Amino acid sequence: MKYINLQIGLFILILTIILASCTMENTKNFEKMEGKTMSDFGIRASNLFLYYKDLDRAADFYSKTLGLEMVADYEMAKIFRMSVYSYVILVDATKGMHTAEEPKTVALALLTDQLDEWYSYLKEKNVNIKYDYKPQEGSPHDGFVIYDTEGYLLEFERFNKHPENKKFIPLLDQNSTLKAPPNEENIVPEGLGFKSTITWLYYKDLEAMQEFFEGVLGLEFIVDQGWTKIYQVSKSGFIGLVDEKKGMHSFTQKKAVNVSFIVDDLEAWFEYVKKNKAFELRSDQLEIGPEMKYKAFVGYDPEGYYLEFDKFYPHDDNALLINYLHPELD
Repeated sequence: MKYINLQIGLFILILTIILASCTMENTKNFEKMEGKTMSDFGIRASNLFLYYKDLDRAADFYSKTLGLEMVADYEMAKIFRMSVYSYVILVDATKGMHTAEEPKTVALALLTDQLDEWYSYLKEKNVNIKYDYKPQEGSPHDGFVIYDTEGYLLEFERFNKHPENKKFIPLLDQNSTLKAPPNEENIVPEGLGFKSTITWLYYKDLEAMQEFFEGVLGLEFIVDQGWTKIYQVSKSGFIGLVDEKKGMHSFTQKKAVNVSFIVDDLEAWFEYVKKNKAFELRSDQLEIGPEMKYKAFVGYDPEGYYLEFDKFYPHDDNALLINYLHPELD
């Protein structure tokens, strides 16, 4: 009888564990993208908002010194195309969501096969260099780091053929170099440009943030560098999660940056986030830009980065941007 009772007790205990496990798994699935991927809701391009005291000076640096094409000018914000499907928006900090005094806890990697040429050119232009170019035999990647006009870190980087990059290199090779457009003000040597970009973000709990970017945002894990994890956002735009103990920045509560996703179906993303309480929202209403140039919503990731989802609409100020974002409409 004691033996039977023991068996019954063990059976109940095992059943309880199984039910608890199922409940946890169901909860986890609820938090995930419900079987969706980034292509289902349409992430068209990666994007990054940076905030400046002197917007005109910053815009001159990105357009003339780096040779990026300005594709929209909203006066208080200027949009530049970095690679075929990644953008950066420079914002007047007196009119944006962040101040210029907030920590610049982000680094922007500009990926290129022309690393030697970029280094020679930028050295000649006396840019402020943080880390010099020191390529190493057999390294999975090489690069150098400079400061922009107000201290944001720009990393010029090349990923080399290496087992660590087995999944990454084919994706990079699919992208052509977006060369600096020829114009009178552009001082970049002819033919230089960028193939892709990585936005590096700095976190205390890397494992938890992996779960967020995979489970909540549905991004694909591409490269494991140990203390950094790289995810694909668009065809030529990537996000890198960095362990703040080993990266170029330490964790800060405030950060002068919005990590942005230019999407096709903004309403679907907004409803997904609200329905699943995927992350905290800044507002429970979509923001509509002046003259219906764009719609957007903003939320916060678990460690405080602003996540902004944007959709741009036909308007005279958006003509070039829309043409690049939607070549299928030509």
